[in-house]
Amino acid sequence: MDLGGLGKLLVVMGLSIVGVGVLFLLLSKWPLAGSGWLGRLPGDILIKRENFTFYFPLATSILMSVLGSVLLYFFMKR
Repeated sequence: MDLGGLGKLLVVMGLSIVGVGVLFLLLSKWPLAGSGWLGRLPGDILIKRENFTFYFPLATSILMSVLGSVLLYFFMKR
């Protein structure tokens, strides 16, 4: 059983996640990103009560999933 291919895939995925994290950190310091639209899309669930806040970024999760799927489709195309 050759696990070399799986190892390479895991390394690429890990580096991609780190790259996206660094990109988000840099974009948060960018003046135009101050509006914070990512994470506040229509469809994100936010419930605020007196001593309780529940936030579930449903639309943001779907958007990230679609973008990730499109990127993987183009980069993993043979």
